[in-house]
Amino acid sequence: MPRTVDDSLFTETPDGTALLGSRCDDCGAHTFPRQGGCPRCTGTAMADVALAREGTLWSFTVQGFRPKTPYRGPEEFAPYGVGYVELPGQLIVEARLTEHDPDRLEIGMPVRLEMIPFRVDEAGEPVLTFAFAPAGRS
Repeated sequence: MPRTVDDSLFTETPDGTALLGSRCDDCGAHTFPRQGGCPRCTGTAMADVALAREGTLWSFTVQGFRPKTPYRGPEEFAPYGVGYVELPGQLIVEARLTEHDPDRLEIGMPVRLEMIPFRVDEAGEPVLTFAFAPAGRS
């Protein structure tokens, strides 16, 4: 797997990289990122689980200005989409979107997980993060 913003957020599956969450063995609640305890029932029987790679856009906005420090993205800022993505039968996760044009985003549209460049490290190598792309587009 290429270098990522945080390797503990990801797992490799036969279908590609997926977000790594946890599921409570007692009540079935999912969390992302992984947690050692359940926020729903306070149980401690948590299991690692690869989260769905496809979901539905639940809500979105566009980040139109450079975030304040400690933002570590590229110096040249470009607007980006941010949304809540519902992963079926699991949870809703907040994520970057690959699309930032609100006219091309629609609540309820299908989206899929992609790994995208976030910044370049000290050695000049890309550091990847996750984002969701409208299904059928890259």
